[in-house]
Amino acid sequence: METARDPDPTSPALDAPGLYLNRELSLLRFHERVLRQATRVDTPLLERLRFLTISSTNLDEFFEVRVSSVKQQATYGVGYRGPDGRTAGEALSEISVRAHGLVREQYRLLNDVILPELRDHGVRVLRRGEWTAGQRAWITSYFHDEVLPVLTPTALDPGHPFPNIVNKGLNFIVQVRGEDFFGRHGGVAVVPAPRALPRMIRLPAGVAGERWDFVLLSSVIHANIETLFPGMDVLGCHQFRVTRNSDLWVDEEEVDDLLHAIAGELPRRNFGDAVRVEVDDTCPRELALFLLDQFELEEHELYQVHGPVNLHRVSALCNAVDGPGLKYPPFVPALPRRLHGDVDLFQVLREGDILLHHPYQSFNPVLDMLRRAASDPDVLAVKMTLYRTGSDSPVADALMDAALAGKEVTVVVELRARFDEKANIDWATRFKDAGANVVYGIVGRKTHAKMLLVVRRDPDGLRRYVHLGTGNYHSKTALLYTDFGLMSARSELGEDVHQVFSQLTGFARLAPLSRLLVAPFTLATELERLIEAEANAARTGRKARIIAKMNSLNEPTLIRALYRASQAGVPIDLIVRGICTLRPGVPGVSETIRVRSIVGRFLEHSRVFYFHAEGDERVYIASADWMPRNMFRRVETATPVNDPALRARLIDEALALSIADGTDAWLMQPDGSYRAVPPSDPPGAQSRLLERHIPDREGFDAV
Repeated sequence: METARDPDPTSPALDAPGLYLNRELSLLRFHERVLRQATRVDTPLLERLRFLTISSTNLDEFFEVRVSSVKQQATYGVGYRGPDGRTAGEALSEISVRAHGLVREQYRLLNDVILPELRDHGVRVLRRGEWTAGQRAWITSYFHDEVLPVLTPTALDPGHPFPNIVNKGLNFIVQVRGEDFFGRHGGVAVVPAPRALPRMIRLPAGVAGERWDFVLLSSVIHANIETLFPGMDVLGCHQFRVTRNSDLWVDEEEVDDLLHAIAGELPRRNFGDAVRVEVDDTCPRELALFLLDQFELEEHELYQVHGPVNLHRVSALCNAVDGPGLKYPPFVPALPRRLHGDVDLFQVLREGDILLHHPYQSFNPVLDMLRRAASDPDVLAVKMTLYRTGSDSPVADALMDAALAGKEVTVVVELRARFDEKANIDWATRFKDAGANVVYGIVGRKTHAKMLLVVRRDPDGLRRYVHLGTGNYHSKTALLYTDFGLMSARSELGEDVHQVFSQLTGFARLAPLSRLLVAPFTLATELERLIEAEANAARTGRKARIIAKMNSLNEPTLIRALYRASQAGVPIDLIVRGICTLRPGVPGVSETIRVRSIVGRFLEHSRVFYFHAEGDERVYIASADWMPRNMFRRVETATPVNDPALRARLIDEALALSIADGTDAWLMQPDGSYRAVPPSDPPGAQSRLLERHIPDREGFDAV
């Protein structure tokens, strides 16, 4: 029996700034952990390169969204301080220091580690000084045939203002000397590289010196830049790239059609306010300052790099090259044994729930549910939420088939899913054309819940079949992200999902739900109640336990509740992949809280919450992280898993294995830094789950 604890009267107030970390700096630490994967010698070399380029892509989005937001706060926030006590200006200064250090490490790994090791495997990215005469001749021919026709140099003078540079596009700033046909004396010109051009070009057999020889488009253009300025002397040519604010702004209460409003805003994303300029490290200071002046940026917003400014484009090597041991071994996601053969999925669900764990288990049962719904004459209606589904989606195709087959199809399409707006707009239009009822959710709140409802006329009457998940209905990311999905024919779940859809599509007061927790109504308050119940149990000497797995944690009310539970003596394990603004291990406040982050082959994406609840264990899978936006500005669901066998499996696969991970885990320290867990047996959670779900000879696992 655990000993009750009394609060320490000398402990700080639970809203004290010293108990909260900065959100943006916490996110940068996650990007650093991703980059550390590129240093692991036990990871295949091309996968290390992939982690490197993922860290670069992550950093791009960080600037596009988070840095741009903090800059706006610094401009208009009038001294506002966040929960961590920092002003926006103070946060920007620290962000700059850490981001510059991260970029330096990215290029050090690329130039000093990964590219040299790739050369040992016959994979080379050739610099201009390494080209043979034959290679130079081929590259020159390639430039004239494939590149030159689509380049448009802009000489900067009163008649040619600085061009409107697209977000994250590759560009060159060129210094030119001489006099042209119009009598103009040389100066500075800008040459954008169209996005249609491939950034990584493989040299053909007979020209290449190794099996896989590549050149960068930036090198091809640089080597032939004089061709763009005939009769002039080119004094210097330097790559640069600008990153812009990419958040869309639409006043939803002032528009009549959200789809058309967002579609009209999309082109502006490429030309928002600049937040960062990257130039190659050979660029003279006066040219770098000239660029900063053009984009109204300060010196700390300049990043000079030794290599391609569009680092993420190097990821093309990962798809172009295939050699033994250079990539993770392929695997085939398993199917639950209950779905073996040509079974009736609806009959299987009537016999009991199915829990799917992606990517170890296949996403195909979800597709099968949709496809059967489209073709089954007894299915009357299909309702679904779509947040991210991709531009080429079998999920969306199945929904259209159902609509064309005469089913009553309702699709709640979230048009504001960041960076997926265009794909979602396209699908919404196609759904309408197929005869589906398309809505865009609730004004002012994103619909982030993952719900599928099928209404079928069974022999004993109408029955609702549901799928509720932690991840998007995206068949490609289901192979890359870890997520859970519950498929069920339980009437109480079906009724709850029906009620949520009614709230999303019509006018309805919040009806009492028997199973689901729904944001922005009951989720936050119920989570806080469950945490407080564990604290009360610990105070009276009864067993208590909290384990929660999520992507991000920064909701102050829930953090304070966790602090109170820790003060009461509740053992708390938090498995938080990315942002975590809670400080673990603070004496008198969070001594019983441990925070770990799992960074491995797959992106940890599932949200799973466990509460001991006096032995009546409560386990939820959810679409929501513990963030203010998820709790109060989005429509989210948390689903209880009540089947004892499935609940035990969920506790083991989602929580216990992560806590025991001795390969891919990082332990968070009180100051917000992370320490890699020392390697130990057994292996990491992801490796163990891959082994557990390897299909047997018939292609199905036992779960």
